[in-house]
Amino acid sequence: MPVSKAILEQIRLLIPPLNGTLHKGQSGRVGVLGGALDYTGAPFFAAISAQRVGVDLSHVICSPTAAGAIKSYSPDLIVHPVLRQEISPGSLRKELSGLLARLHTLIIGPGLGREQYMLDFARLALEIAKEQGMFLVLDADGLFMVGQQLDLINGYRRAVLTPNVVEFKRLSEQAGIDPKTAPEKRASSVSHALGGVTILQKGASDIISSNTEGASSVAAHEASKISAEEKEQNEVVVVDTPGGLKRCGGQGDILSGSVGAFLAWAKCYEDGAYGDKTIPVSKMPLLAATGASIVTRTTSRIAFEKEGRGVVTQDMLKEIGPAFKEVFGDEAQGSKL
Repeated sequence: MPVSKAILEQIRLLIPPLNGTLHKGQSGRVGVLGGALDYTGAPFFAAISAQRVGVDLSHVICSPTAAGAIKSYSPDLIVHPVLRQEISPGSLRKELSGLLARLHTLIIGPGLGREQYMLDFARLALEIAKEQGMFLVLDADGLFMVGQQLDLINGYRRAVLTPNVVEFKRLSEQAGIDPKTAPEKRASSVSHALGGVTILQKGASDIISSNTEGASSVAAHEASKISAEEKEQNEVVVVDTPGGLKRCGGQGDILSGSVGAFLAWAKCYEDGAYGDKTIPVSKMPLLAATGASIVTRTTSRIAFEKEGRGVVTQDMLKEIGPAFKEVFGDEAQGSKL
C-alpha cells in the first residue's frame, strides 16, 4: 500500500520534540561499523547523514587504515579505529560491547569491504548488538555477510535490510525465494523467509515489507516481547516519493544513515525519553524505513533540482534538513501534517 496519513502520523510520534526538554544523547546515538583501506566515503556519508536527519551523536567504528581520512571529512563524527587486522575478534569483544552499549542503533556495512578480518569483526558486532537488543541496519557488504549465513539475522525483528536491485536479487536467491514470484510480492517473501526482518527494497519505488504472517522462525527472545497479534502481520508500504533523476554512488549510504537515525529515535521512544509509547516495537523498523525512504528521496530531488547532471552525494548532505522540513514540517512532534 502507499504511504498513508496514519503511517506518517505514527512516524511523527517517533521524532524527538525540539522543545528544549531533552539532553544530549536523548535524540539518538548512532554507530556505523565500516571503513577499511579502500572505503572511507561510505561510512562518512552514513554517519553524517544520521546527524543531518537529527540524531545527537554519530560514531564510526572502523579500521585504522580508514580512520584518518574519515576524521578529516568532519569533526562532528566520533571515530573509533579499533578494527585492527592483527588482533582477533575475541580480544575485542569487551571493548566493542562497551562501545555498542552507548548506542541506540548500529549500521553495519557502509565501507565494510570483504576482507575476512572486517567480516569477522562485523559478525562479532552483529552478535553483540543482538544480545543488547539494539536496532540494526544492514547495507552493502553487511548484506553480503548475512547472505552467506542467513541465521545471523533470521528472526531478529529489530533489523532493517536495505538491498539495491543487485543485492536484492542475490538475497532473494539465498533466501530460497521462487524466481517466478511477482515483483511486488518479493520483498514480502524475503521478509517472511527471514522471520519478519524488515526489508527496504530500493528501486524506482521503494518497497518496504515486514512479514511475519505464519512465520515460525521468529527468534525466541524476540517472540517473547511481542503479542500474538503482532507476530502475525504482513505489512507492505510502497514509497513512490519523487527523487532525483541521477542515481549517484553514495545515495544508498545516505539512506542507511537515515534509517539508522529513525531507528535511534525509535529506541529512545521505546525507552521512554519522550512520547506515550503507543507504537508497538514490532512496527518501529517498518516506520523507520518508511520515514527514511521519504526523506532520502526528497533530498535527492532537491539536490538534483539545484545541481542537475553534476549532482554528487555531498550535494545531498546539505539538503537533508530542508527535505526533512518539507516532509514533516517545522515542528518535530505533534504538529499537523
